[in-house]
Amino acid sequence: MTTDYELIEKRQNRKRKAASAVVYALLVLWALIVLFPFYWMLLTSIKSYGSYNAEYIPKFITLTPTLDNYFEAFTAVDLGGYFLNTLIFTLITTAIMLIVIVLAAFAFARLDFKGKDLVFTLFLALMMIPNELVIITNFQTITNAGLRNSFAGLILPSVTSVFYIYLLKENFEQIPDTLYKAAKVDGTSDLKYLLRVMIPISRPTIVTVVILKVIECWNSYVWPRLITDDPAYFLVSNGIQEIRENGFGRENVPAMMAAVVVISVPLIILFLIFRDKIMEGVSRGGTKG
Repeated sequence: MTTDYELIEKRQNRKRKAASAVVYALLVLWALIVLFPFYWMLLTSIKSYGSYNAEYIPKFITLTPTLDNYFEAFTAVDLGGYFLNTLIFTLITTAIMLIVIVLAAFAFARLDFKGKDLVFTLFLALMMIPNELVIITNFQTITNAGLRNSFAGLILPSVTSVFYIYLLKENFEQIPDTLYKAAKVDGTSDLKYLLRVMIPISRPTIVTVVILKVIECWNSYVWPRLITDDPAYFLVSNGIQEIRENGFGRENVPAMMAAVVVISVPLIILFLIFRDKIMEGVSRGGTKG
């Protein structure tokens, strides 16, 4: 004989299952909405120019896929050269930024100097300045220094980040002070302590910062577009814009989509490989204790 308790338990189980079904249905719907632009981009990139223009009503599948659009995307503009420029820009910028933010975060987290709190507060206040104002100042500075159309002009304004310094500082401060004091008693220098203790412990956050910076550099558009007008220094974002502006992209949409796919795939793969590291690093940086 079924008791009242068992009936109540069954009703609660049914409610939990119904709620879970609704949640999963909404998540699947949201995933389809988010992923559909990527699917449409990929689908369009493998359609032939003739079949795409013949579609009065867009079709969600093609029976005659082709890779000719990818060949045309690389031959219409110097997309390979843009890839190389972007790779150089990304690697150098990320490497310099990593050195700057690690040293700055260590100074704010472990070193004692007069006015440290005031300096850090003013430093954080920089985050309140609109990016548009910073871009104008950087443009005038780089132009007056004669660094337009150069890798130096592209790289220098991007070699630091207040947010990344703050994130890494919070992570460094989670490391017990006793480790630092014990290292100082043993005669360990600050630099050696940073390299052998703090950086290994904070590796997830550092990996997260590196990945986010790589994505930021790869997607950089406004600053490279503003500071360079020489195709020899164009990045992939400038290449996409050039394809669109020279008429080729407006006429041959499948080839334009092929170029976008080629540019997007490295970042998608990077994120899929290191997504767990990104989540772990962000959670560690935002947790005290």
